[in-house]
Amino acid sequence: MKLPGEEESGKGTGLPVIYVIIGISCFLLLLLYVLYQTNAKDNSGSEYLKEMQAQREESAEADSAADGGADMLSGGTGEESPSDKLRAEDLDFWDMYPVEDGAEIEKDEDAPEETTKSTWEEKAEKEREEYEQREKEQEEQLDPSLDGKHTLVKTPDGKEEWVLISPYLTKNTYDYTNLEEKAGLKRYLENGKKISYVGADISKDNGTVDFGRLKTAGVDYVMIRLGGRGYSTGQITLDEKFKENIEGAIAQGLGVGVYFYSQAVNQDEAVQEANFIIQNLEPYRGSIKYPVAFDMEFVANDEARIDGLSREDRTNVALSFLEGIKAAGYVPMIYGDKEWLIKEIDLAKLQSYDVWLAQEADIPDYPYQYAMWQYTSDGVVNGIDGKANLDICFVGYSQR
Repeated sequence: MKLPGEEESGKGTGLPVIYVIIGISCFLLLLLYVLYQTNAKDNSGSEYLKEMQAQREESAEADSAADGGADMLSGGTGEESPSDKLRAEDLDFWDMYPVEDGAEIEKDEDAPEETTKSTWEEKAEKEREEYEQREKEQEEQLDPSLDGKHTLVKTPDGKEEWVLISPYLTKNTYDYTNLEEKAGLKRYLENGKKISYVGADISKDNGTVDFGRLKTAGVDYVMIRLGGRGYSTGQITLDEKFKENIEGAIAQGLGVGVYFYSQAVNQDEAVQEANFIIQNLEPYRGSIKYPVAFDMEFVANDEARIDGLSREDRTNVALSFLEGIKAAGYVPMIYGDKEWLIKEIDLAKLQSYDVWLAQEADIPDYPYQYAMWQYTSDGVVNGIDGKANLDICFVGYSQR
């Protein structure tokens, strides 16, 4: 049985309760949906990380950092291991491009040895070759035998010395490929034509000379020893064969020049020697077309008067002699071997005089200008018995 007002009271409270229950249910459903979506995203991220990790493990099989990455995934902590970090080699794309010739390659310390070993070996070999080339060039610059600026001479005691070639002295310009030798006599050709003169220098040591046969053999001129000064006594003497030789040469129409062996120790003695020559040449003045030569030498295996002279002293003596000869109207000339001309006198003060070079060789290595060359003292030529001193002259003195 209902009490009065019971129906009205039930209707007033029933509906709100139902609304509350429905609201709570909807909230719970929404909360479950959100949780579901969040879990789905977490699962998707895990699959992505697994895939990336697998790729890294394949590219770095021996990398111990891979274990750390596995621990991160299994632990689910979300912390990033060393293997997940971006490394320098991940950005190394330079190997995609070829290296140009001559470009330097910097070594990548983290790169595998097998990829850099051959490159560094090639670079090291190239650097070694360049270093050796530089060393060779430096040695050549320091080696006087190779620099083209020195010439070799021998000192009186037999030692060899490389002497700097003076840039102030006139160099000879002879082309030695133009030299030819026939029957022991040297000739110099230009465009196939002989432009030199064949000579012989003679003294009492040659005995009696047949100048007719000498001329027929092809000799153009003779340098005759007029006399000399004793290297110990200092006495001036006339060559025993001078008169016979000069008259015989003139009679055969040969060009004639003379030389004098000097041992003057001062300028006064040099003038005395020049005057002696002028006096003895006077009867033959018109026939002397070739030079009058000054010959000063050391004496082998003995002491000589000139041994104590300085280079300057010897130069001044030579100047006095040559000036005296020039003043008398003859062509002055200085005779000497390579060592004497370069080491024992000052050629810079004697440049205005012709040089008669004595050097026994197929081709001389005397660097400066010279007019006459005595190339052998062991020659053979018709008209001279025994060994003969043979010469070649590059100047036509008879045509002057």
